[in-house]
Amino acid sequence: MNRDVIGSLAWGVGIVGLALGATFARDQGLVDGDMVTRVVMGATGLMVAWFGNRMPKAVVPSAWGRQANRIGGWSMALSGLVYAGLWAFAPTDIAVIGGCGAIILGIAVTLGYCLSLRTRAKAA
Repeated sequence: MNRDVIGSLAWGVGIVGLALGATFARDQGLVDGDMVTRVVMGATGLMVAWFGNRMPKAVVPSAWGRQANRIGGWSMALSGLVYAGLWAFAPTDIAVIGGCGAIILGIAVTLGYCLSLRTRAKAA
């Protein structure tokens, strides 16, 4: 099996296991519901950062593709870390709005850069 597939499956199984463990801890009275949400959402942000970090390492046949991967990797890694940080430390209302905004901004930066590369490639 491919390393990327194994890593992706590990993240998926890990987050499901973390959610089940946190739910069990909540049912036992060890943590409250807010902590369960924050732990799972923080792990989701770290997963986005991990995938963003992996993007530039993917094999892309052209120099344009490698540039897009680098920008996409950085933007998604940073937005995932902001997302996780907000869920760890900010009030829930701010974490929801700011976290979603960070992910949307990371996607917008990646898409905008890809479109600018496409425009430059057509002009060249």
